[in-house]
Amino acid sequence: MTTIEIRTQNRYEQLSNAEKLAADYLLHNLDHIFRYPLAALAKRSGTSQGAWVRFCKSIGYSGIKELKNALFREMQDTATENSPSPDYHFIDVQSHRNLSSMAKNICASSILAIEDTLTLFDEKALEEAVKKIKNARRIALFGIHASGLVAMDLYHKLLRIGYPAVYSEDYHVNLTIAATLTKEDTAVFFSYSGETEETLKLCRTAKKQEAGSIAITRPAGNPLSDLAELSLSVNSPQTDKRSGAMSSRIAQLVMSDILFTALVNQDYSNIESCLEDTYYACRPKERC
Repeated sequence: MTTIEIRTQNRYEQLSNAEKLAADYLLHNLDHIFRYPLAALAKRSGTSQGAWVRFCKSIGYSGIKELKNALFREMQDTATENSPSPDYHFIDVQSHRNLSSMAKNICASSILAIEDTLTLFDEKALEEAVKKIKNARRIALFGIHASGLVAMDLYHKLLRIGYPAVYSEDYHVNLTIAATLTKEDTAVFFSYSGETEETLKLCRTAKKQEAGSIAITRPAGNPLSDLAELSLSVNSPQTDKRSGAMSSRIAQLVMSDILFTALVNQDYSNIESCLEDTYYACRPKERC
């Protein structure tokens, strides 16, 4: 799946009805983007040229020309890749025929979440995030419910390399942490939807204190990515609310691991001893 398709799917519900006609046409006729000019695309999709331009802007492009250029570059980059996509069809948690099909479907959705997240990878954004965290006096990690599990995982990793990270499962404690941040601190916010009200309040509080802010969330614009200074995008094919956070949690964990590994890679000389000391501290004693 291309970045443009991922952004379109994530932004779809926020589009106007006229923009949705353009989005539907693109999702079902991706190759037509190169075949027809804007006027023809508008006519064939049953909407206006203006709606197409607004749709392009809604998913992060200045217009149809930039969208075409981005799509062309991505398709050129992946032209030589022959790995088949996993056989995935999202179904409700109660609709699996047997345990084998359930297991295959869950694994396939996790694979797609990882592949889509890699498709969205932004090296420049990651470099900026690493710089903010390396230079921070204090690193505050925030996430609610399932996203909190990802925040806690990164918290444990940062502790191991001696970084001054803070995390709490208690929302009121989190508010206290956010309210005492300074411009020398950096806050990392985990929310796949980017719409969790508690996380948004924490982000607004941190920004009021002039702390740096990084969002790990879905692409194509949402309240959290709009609030934060920079975003690391993740994606998940999961759509059913009753299933809970499954592949979306995997996508966030992958991005968290990428961020942590980049930190270790760029600051290895300073944290090598921490990695060694924490390894031996947690290692079981040798049997006599």
